[in-house]
Amino acid sequence: MRYGTRVTTWCVGLVAALVAVVLVSAAIGPTSLSPLVVGKALLNALAVPTGIRFVSGALTVPGGLVITFPSFDLQYSHLFSFAVPETATIIVMRLRMPRIALAAVVGFALATAGVVMQGFFRNPMADPSIIGVSSGAAVGAVATIALSISIPFALPVCSFVGAILAAFAVYLLATQNGRTPVATLLLAGVAIQTLLGAVVSYLLLQSGRSLREAVFWLMGHLNNASWTKFGIALPVTVLGFAVLLLFASDLNVLLLGEEDAHNLGVEVERTKRLLLTVASVVTAAAVAVSGVIGFVGLVVPHIMRLLVGPDHRILLPTSALAGAVFLVATDTVARSAVGAAELPVGIVTAFLGAPFFLYLLRKREVRSL
Repeated sequence: MRYGTRVTTWCVGLVAALVAVVLVSAAIGPTSLSPLVVGKALLNALAVPTGIRFVSGALTVPGGLVITFPSFDLQYSHLFSFAVPETATIIVMRLRMPRIALAAVVGFALATAGVVMQGFFRNPMADPSIIGVSSGAAVGAVATIALSISIPFALPVCSFVGAILAAFAVYLLATQNGRTPVATLLLAGVAIQTLLGAVVSYLLLQSGRSLREAVFWLMGHLNNASWTKFGIALPVTVLGFAVLLLFASDLNVLLLGEEDAHNLGVEVERTKRLLLTVASVVTAAAVAVSGVIGFVGLVVPHIMRLLVGPDHRILLPTSALAGAVFLVATDTVARSAVGAAELPVGIVTAFLGAPFFLYLLRKREVRSL
């Protein structure tokens, strides 16, 4: 089967699976709905802009002075108008879909970064947190909670900044004379993770009554999902994925080794810098809005590699979609498996991912004998 046909076939199948798991997930909850009602509510929300209506805005400044300025409203036309109870529409669009949409984006991002990290390190057991991104995000988030910083969006912003700074620190430590050896990068990542883990432990000891909130964040959860968080994570994830997809062929060549890749015309160091930077940013965006959710970037790319092969032009988009399917499904289990209580989704992914990780270790040991 040709490359284009394989990509299309797999992506269409995974998109269909994602639609199905979204419909089922949105139907499950304290108030059960049918997937058909969920589908109608989602279709009713689809709208296209039909025009612009100019209006006059006003702003009152200190002293009572009113400043008027031109503004505009976008006019929309809904594509569908199915009969759906108002309560069902509220449940689907305001309560459940923000969490489902955020789970899909986070799963998409973590699986994308996982593919790149496994290809970058030429190791199927690498994951997005291998260079300390998740640990840096944890320091930023726990510090925000421990210090009781109440500025809007302080938690995701600080965790994102912490993740980027950790990745930057690992890169600086591993770079010597303009080159970044993969083995050195890995060791630097382990060292930074250990150091940041100690910082997180110290902050937890100092967090007092905020301890539960900090620990809950470290477990990875989507309880506080919102359309705003979705809107923050989506553009970063999509843009990062597009850039990484453009370099999928170069990632294929890097699998041959850096010397061979250089001989085949790949600018090795520049490509490594770009892949590392974009994968770190995508991971940081995901962790900033969801906490530390492990094993998605490890399990999903490895399974898809077994199914579609090592060609990153196919592996990258299929793993990203499969990651979205996987996290939406696991989050559905997390919020419905124990009745009224909810499990952090990171616990569910760990229950599924840890045995698979042990299986990979065992398989590698058998092959080395």
